[in-house]
Amino acid sequence: MPNELLAVDQAGFPALTLLLLFPVVAAAVVASLRDARAATHVAIAAAALEFAGTIALAFAFEPGIADMQFVERTGAFLGVSWHIGVDGVSILFLPLTALLGLMVIAYAEHNIPARRAEGDPPITGTAPGYSAAILILQATMLGAFVALDLMIFWVFFVAELIPSWFLITRWGTGPQRRDAARNYAGFVGAGAALMLAGIILTGQAHAAATGDGLSFELGRLLAADLPPASQTWPFVLLALGLAVKAPLFPFHTWLPKVLDHGPVVGMSVFLVGVKLGTYGFLRFVIPLFPDSAQEWLWIMAAAGAVSVIYGSFLALGQTNLRRLLAFASVAHMGVVMLGLFSLNLDGFEGALLQMVNLGIVGAGLFFVAGFLTARIGQPELASLGGLVSSAPLMTTAFLLVALAGIGLPGTNGFNGEHLVMLGGYQRSWWIAVVAGLGVLLTAAYSLYFFIRGFMGEAHKTLAERIYDLTRGERAIVAVLAALIFWIGLGTSPFIHRMRPPLTWLEERVDQASSGVARSEKRT
Repeated sequence: MPNELLAVDQAGFPALTLLLLFPVVAAAVVASLRDARAATHVAIAAAALEFAGTIALAFAFEPGIADMQFVERTGAFLGVSWHIGVDGVSILFLPLTALLGLMVIAYAEHNIPARRAEGDPPITGTAPGYSAAILILQATMLGAFVALDLMIFWVFFVAELIPSWFLITRWGTGPQRRDAARNYAGFVGAGAALMLAGIILTGQAHAAATGDGLSFELGRLLAADLPPASQTWPFVLLALGLAVKAPLFPFHTWLPKVLDHGPVVGMSVFLVGVKLGTYGFLRFVIPLFPDSAQEWLWIMAAAGAVSVIYGSFLALGQTNLRRLLAFASVAHMGVVMLGLFSLNLDGFEGALLQMVNLGIVGAGLFFVAGFLTARIGQPELASLGGLVSSAPLMTTAFLLVALAGIGLPGTNGFNGEHLVMLGGYQRSWWIAVVAGLGVLLTAAYSLYFFIRGFMGEAHKTLAERIYDLTRGERAIVAVLAALIFWIGLGTSPFIHRMRPPLTWLEERVDQASSGVARSEKRT
């Protein structure tokens, strides 16, 4: 088991708890302000401070070890304890989540206007409720990434539904936004119910194995080394719940509806940019149930493969950029699952890198979709064409982010794709083939949309409505471009942080595999 380094020893104060509380307090302040411009400035300042806090934590993090760091723990009640911390896996997602929140709130200043009475002059600033909902959504996702107790993870997982509901229903851009919100809540709520059942079974398995009563703490559950017979149902239930959130085929149907009718920039950026579903597999499912992971790996890999092919071919047939990105996200999650269930170090590293990379690429593409929606409405191919002449910077931004999604050498997507294929090949040649096919299909639908939408002959009325990136939009694109090339050309620092805990995870899975082999041999 990895050791735990306490926050009181490393930082002298509960750093993670403060990072979780700060955006909630800031959201309450923002929601209470009546002046939209003041609320916007407070929200941007709060998001910037939150991002600075996560960066400070990342610099204070000690790389090269598998230990959990900045750990906070309280006494257990009914087996549940406030147990949070970060390691080389979760530390990567804190700055990413905080940065996405900052960019979403900053972009919304001129694109999510506050409501005003008919006849009143325009109001400068974002609706306070929108900024508050984004801050709370950010806090719930950060909480899930630092949770080291299954019940605490589940609470944050469910709490994310509350701000999401308001974002979709109140600031969605499609006529069916309420139906999309109900669909989202229904699917994710059903997945959460399955997860809760799996978590309770896990706690009961711990009590039966140790005689120490219920516990949902990750460390205690790992130490209990649950017997293979008690792992199957918890694995299945948790895997199903997380597959809904990822999403994987056939649990993906809520995603196109939300991305088509919800806020084009806001929740959409978080849904495609923050991979909470696949993170749950890496943090809890595979470490806690390594025997079941070995037993079910071909089914999970097959689910990933189907998601890659199904999502990619549906993306190929889309003429709306937002729906294209929805199905592309399903395909990309399939690639991540192929890496995870290769169950080796290369596959784990590739999957984790892809989770981070797709957060940047997916967010970048949805920002471009937001830029287009603000100018022309729905980004349909029939309304586009020839943007390279009227909006060259936007064209360059789309091409750069699309090439990163394809995995062009030098961009952030290259090393992740390479490691997934390498890890997949070590498990089975067909996993590597499907992962490679995913890259080819990504190139097909991304470049097809680029050629049709950004090159060629311009739509007759497009030149009257289109304009190039504004100063704020250029700043967002510059940050994303810097991240794309930073990770692409300097992957080593990220690998250095993630490798120790992933090496430990590979060893744990290998030990389970050896135990299963010895048991079968005795039988």
